[in-house]
Amino acid sequence: MKVRIGIDVGGTFTDAVAIDNETFEVVGSVKVPTTHTAAEGVAAGIVQVLHKVMEQCEIRPEDVIFIAHGTTQATNALLEGDVAPVGIITLGSGLQGAKSKGDTTMGDIELSEGKYLRSCNEYVDTNTPDLDGSIRAAIQKLQEQGAQTFVAAEAFSVDDPKNENRVVEICGEMGLPATATNEISKLYGLKVRTRTAVINASIMPKMLDAATMTDQSIKNADIKSPLMVMRCDGGVMTVDEVRSRPILTILSGPAAGVAGALMYEKLTDGLFFEVGGTSTDISCVKDGKVMIKYAEVGGHKTYLNSLDVRTVGIGGGSMVEVKDGKACDTGPRSAHIAGLDYEVFTDADKIQNPRLVPVSPMPGDPEYASIECDNGVRVCLTMSGAANIAGYVKPGDYAYGNVEAARRAWKPLADNMGCTVEEAARKVLGFAAAKNSRVAAQLMKDYHMDPQHTVFVGGGGGAASVVPHLAETMHHKSRLAKNGPVISTIGVALAMVRDMVERSVSNPTDNDIISVRREAEQKAIRNGAAPGSVEVTVEVDTQRNVIRAIAVGATELRSKNRSAEKLTEDKLLELAAENLSMDPKALHIAARSENMCAVTADKVEKKLFGLMKKTSHPLRLIDEEGVIRLQKANATVRQADISSWRDAVAYMLEELTVYNDGGTNYPNVYIVLGKRIIDLSGMSSEEQIYSLANVELNGYDAKTPVIVAATLRIDS
Repeated sequence: MKVRIGIDVGGTFTDAVAIDNETFEVVGSVKVPTTHTAAEGVAAGIVQVLHKVMEQCEIRPEDVIFIAHGTTQATNALLEGDVAPVGIITLGSGLQGAKSKGDTTMGDIELSEGKYLRSCNEYVDTNTPDLDGSIRAAIQKLQEQGAQTFVAAEAFSVDDPKNENRVVEICGEMGLPATATNEISKLYGLKVRTRTAVINASIMPKMLDAATMTDQSIKNADIKSPLMVMRCDGGVMTVDEVRSRPILTILSGPAAGVAGALMYEKLTDGLFFEVGGTSTDISCVKDGKVMIKYAEVGGHKTYLNSLDVRTVGIGGGSMVEVKDGKACDTGPRSAHIAGLDYEVFTDADKIQNPRLVPVSPMPGDPEYASIECDNGVRVCLTMSGAANIAGYVKPGDYAYGNVEAARRAWKPLADNMGCTVEEAARKVLGFAAAKNSRVAAQLMKDYHMDPQHTVFVGGGGGAASVVPHLAETMHHKSRLAKNGPVISTIGVALAMVRDMVERSVSNPTDNDIISVRREAEQKAIRNGAAPGSVEVTVEVDTQRNVIRAIAVGATELRSKNRSAEKLTEDKLLELAAENLSMDPKALHIAARSENMCAVTADKVEKKLFGLMKKTSHPLRLIDEEGVIRLQKANATVRQADISSWRDAVAYMLEELTVYNDGGTNYPNVYIVLGKRIIDLSGMSSEEQIYSLANVELNGYDAKTPVIVAATLRIDS
């Protein structure tokens, strides 16, 4: 059996999970304490947990075909201000160079309260006769100011990167870590690009050592598969990439959780809640895709694409805040901060004659509820205890504990409040729901989610303590993710897709190369890679007459099960009907690609007491696993293939283009090829639509089926 191993390095524990590569089922999972104080750092814990999971599951080194780990190291370094001072070398000349000085002066960037990233600047005129000498002099001046790591920044370096790259080369010759802004982003905007590069450079020294030690440890375990590291967009990258762009690992923990959950959950529209002991990370899934935005660090925008994750200080271990002996709030402090055990994970017979004793875990904190017994036992009241008492946590859930112990511990608080234990527990759950619901509602509003179809999915060890009650409060359907307690670790194990196609071709033409490239790309997509993330490298071996294409892509953050059978046509119609709140008999499949169906209907709405009727044609693009990938209120759909897609697009343009005083409004056009939805919306000319579609569809067999759909922009 071939396996994939994922390792998640958390603040308290390092978890490992082994996944069957064919079925994606969990073979086994283990955990060890995170080794912060070891000489090798967290790498020691990674090795320990790796050996433990391989021994427990009887996995041989040669059976490991993929291994990756996720780490909070970069995130924690920024939160704690454990970063290196950065020297910025601004390159330029003339007026543009003078402007660049202002755009690249970052000063001290506040990362968190009282924690700063220090930076200093030197300017190098690129018209100088001895550019290398000027660069070296600038580096020396920055070192004298305390800089330990460096950034090269020049306006429009994304078009011509040679000067920035030369700075990085010289730093490398001097044994100094450095980043070029063009390596971090290909977007214009020197100020944001420089800020992103500075943040990246500040964590490079710390991440370099950890990456090297971890990589060597994996090699010492005789595992031949290269070590991969989790990224903040849900994919993974090589250790070499971590050395140059460690910023990509920031916020990778929440990304791993979503990636893992959506491997098992057929979720079209929903919110995913990963609940730990202290906090809950909330992310949004729309049309089967996780929403991504530019990340902010210390309130500053960057060009780092990451999941849009909102964090709330509510978790399974959140303590109950009290005032005058009565509950008044919950969180953000959790049990482990106070150094106390959860009441619900204590033997009931140890809770004897409990007394309510307020505690302030940290200086300046308000009072939180703890219980002290005659026998010296002391525990705190938690969200997990409240949820167990109120019946939201079921036997078999990770957060299920001793309900009788929790009831005994909560009685002094309930007596003070003049209510039953159940009423006190529900009141505290209400405090938590109020905090979570504000964030959840805003997230749904930001992405125009339909509350009627938005499902809440819980993951993490504390999910049962938070999500069922929250969903009930907000009137949403909910469920706990399969393998929820180790969902992040599973996400790490399943985060990468890599496929290769080789073909023997004598004297290959451009079309031959394009065809092999497309074949490799489609193979990666079929195996779960997100279409937009796939990168293809093509090699032509002229001696052997071989074309080789290697496609690498991030795992698609949505449901996947290789062993699952394709759903029947009736089931797909049933799922679409449920989403549309219509009778399945009113729907029909208007077109198909190899992996997708276009389901539509004639929907008649009566207005003005039935005197007027409006007919629309709602569209749901649904894949073979039952995930709805695109939803439109009114659309035109045609079946086509590669040989006839132009005719279908021409029909859409003829029927739906609107001409008015403001100019020509072209329809939003979508072409579905296999699982890919080629989005041609927002184009400003027919030429743009045809040109982009031609690039995407070139090289496929003429008989390959495609779906062509379009909407008036007002209907989108």
